[in-house]
Amino acid sequence: MSVQVVSAAAAAKVPEVELKDLSPSEAQPQLALSTAAVSAMAPAAGGGDPEAPAPAGERPPAPGPGSGPAAAALSPAAGKVPQASAMKRSDPHHQHQRHRDGGEALVSPDGTVTEAPRTVKKQIQFADQKQEFNKRPTKIGRRSLSRSISQSSTDSYSSAASYTDSSDDETSPRDKQQKNSKGSGDFCVKNIKQAEFGRREIEIAEQEMPALMALRKRAQGEKPLAGAKIVGCTHITAQTAVLMETLGALGAQCRWAACNIYSTLNEVAAALAESGFPVFAWKGESEDDFWWCIDRCVNVEGWQPNMILDDGGDLTHWIYKKYPNMFKKIKGIVEESVTGVHRLYQLSKAGKLCVPAMNVNDSVTKQKFDNLYCCRESILDGLKRTTDMMFGGKQVVVCGYGEVGKGCCAALKAMGSIVYVTEIDPICALQACMDGFRLVKLNEVIRQVDIVITCTGNKNVVTREHLDRMKNSCIVCNMGHSNTEIDVASLRTPELTWERVRSQVDHVIWPDGKRIVLLAEGRLLNLSCSTVPTFVLSITATTQALALIELYNAPEGRYKQDVYLLPKKMDEYVASLHLPTFDAHLTELTDEQAKYLGLNKNGPFKPNYYRY
Repeated sequence: MSVQVVSAAAAAKVPEVELKDLSPSEAQPQLALSTAAVSAMAPAAGGGDPEAPAPAGERPPAPGPGSGPAAAALSPAAGKVPQASAMKRSDPHHQHQRHRDGGEALVSPDGTVTEAPRTVKKQIQFADQKQEFNKRPTKIGRRSLSRSISQSSTDSYSSAASYTDSSDDETSPRDKQQKNSKGSGDFCVKNIKQAEFGRREIEIAEQEMPALMALRKRAQGEKPLAGAKIVGCTHITAQTAVLMETLGALGAQCRWAACNIYSTLNEVAAALAESGFPVFAWKGESEDDFWWCIDRCVNVEGWQPNMILDDGGDLTHWIYKKYPNMFKKIKGIVEESVTGVHRLYQLSKAGKLCVPAMNVNDSVTKQKFDNLYCCRESILDGLKRTTDMMFGGKQVVVCGYGEVGKGCCAALKAMGSIVYVTEIDPICALQACMDGFRLVKLNEVIRQVDIVITCTGNKNVVTREHLDRMKNSCIVCNMGHSNTEIDVASLRTPELTWERVRSQVDHVIWPDGKRIVLLAEGRLLNLSCSTVPTFVLSITATTQALALIELYNAPEGRYKQDVYLLPKKMDEYVASLHLPTFDAHLTELTDEQAKYLGLNKNGPFKPNYYRY
C-alpha cells in the first residue's frame, strides 16, 4: 500500500466513525468397502483387499469430544493542505514576537512585522484512505455503541469475522423474502447479498483442502453419489461449504442446517444459497430458529432424504421424533461428534436404531488429527480473540484428557500456563501424569484457577456450586460439542446479572460484585468465537465423504442396523491424500518385508485393534 505525507492540519479534524456490525474394549463392526468407495480410492490406495464387516458390537463413547464484524474503517478526511507562506528573511536582526492569531511574527528594526515560516508537522496517511465520515452513526443494529467499540478491538478480517450489514439486524431471516440470482427462494440466510464475500472465503478454503479437491476431481466422472439426497446438520463454515460442493459434484442433492447457533458464517451460507444449495442457517439463531431450520431441511414437499450427515445427533433426533417413517428410505447415517455417536450407541443398545450408522468420530483420522491438532491450535485462538489475555503464568484446569483435552493442554503448557487436568478414566489420567500435568479433582482447584475449560462430552461437569466458588474474573469455556458440560441454565436466575461485553463474551455478576467471564454461553468455543485450521478439517471432511459413498453404494444386507467404525484402509487412504502437501515420501515395503510382516504391500498396515 503506498503512503503519502500530509500536514497535521489536514488531520486536525478527527473524523467520526460509523461502526457497522459488520478405547474400545469390545469387538467393533467394521466396514467392507463398496465398489464405488474402492473406485474413488483406487488411484492412491492401489490394490489390497477391502476389509470385511465384523460382527456388530457396542462401543462406549470416547472420553474426549468430537471436536466479526469487521473493525470500523478509519479514514482521515482528505482536505486541502494549507501551505505555509514562503517568507524571505531580509534582516539578520529580526526580533520574534507572538502574532495575535497565535503564530510567530518577525519584527524588523524599522518596525515592519512579517509572518514567520511555520513548522509543518507531518504524519503518515494511507493513500486509499479518502472517504470522509462526518456524521455520527445512526444505525448500529442490535448492538449498543459501547459493545460495538469493544467488539471491534478484537475482531479481525478473517473467516471468523462474518461480514454483516447492520441494517439487516433488526429483521429475522425467517421474516424476509429473499431470492438468489436464479430466482430460487428455497433457503433462509442472513443476507443473500453477502454471497460474493462468502465465495472468496470458500475459494481460500479450497487451497487448504487438497484431499477433498482430489476426491472431487477423481470421482466426479463416475458420480458415485448420483441419486443421493443428503440432509446435513453441521457447522456451516467455508470448510463445510467445500465438502457440500464436493458432494454436489459427486452427484448428490443436499439440504443443510447448522448444528450450532453461533458457528455459522453468514457470508458462506449466502454463497451456498446463491449456488443453489438449500441452506437454512444464520449466526445467532434462537433455539426456536434452530429447530425450525432443521425442519425446513427435512420437511419439504416432493423431496425426501436417503442419507443423513449429522454433527451432534440433533438432526437424527428430530427425524426420529417428527418423521420416523422417513427411515424407511434412509440408507444410513454418518455421525462425526462424540455426542452424536453416544446417542447412536444408545439407540442401538435399545434396539431403536433403524438404519446402519458410521461412527466417524472414532476413526483414526478424526481422533488423531481433527480432535488433537485442531484443538491444539484453535483453543488459543478462541481465548485470545474473546479475552485478549496473556497465557503465561495463568492457572488453567482442563476437564477431560481425551484427544481434545490433550490438544488444549499441550497448547496452554507451551504458552507457559500452569495446567491441571481432571479425568475419570485411569488410562487417560495416567497419560496426563506422564505428560507432566497434575491430576486433580475440580473441587480442589476451583477457587484458584484463572481459566476452566471443559472437553469431556458429558453433562454438568461444571455445576452451579463450582461457579459460585470461582475467583473473580475466572474465564469459563467449553471445547466439547454440546453446551451441556457447563450448567449455564443455573446462572439464569434473578440474583445474577448478565452483562454482554462483546460478541460471545458475557460477564455473569454475583450480588457481591464477583463476576465470571462466560464464553459463547457454554457452547463450542473455537467454532463459535474464532476459526479452526482448514487443513485439518480437510481430513475429517474427506472421511465423511468416503463414508457417505460407502453407505450409499453398499449392497443391501452388508450393513445391519448397528454402528460401524471405518476400516483402516479408508483411514490410510485419507491420510495418503494429504501427504503431498508436505512433499512427503512414503517408504514402500519390499516383497520380502511384506511377507515377513504378513501384510499387503498396499495396506492396511495396522490391525484394527492397533492404538495410534
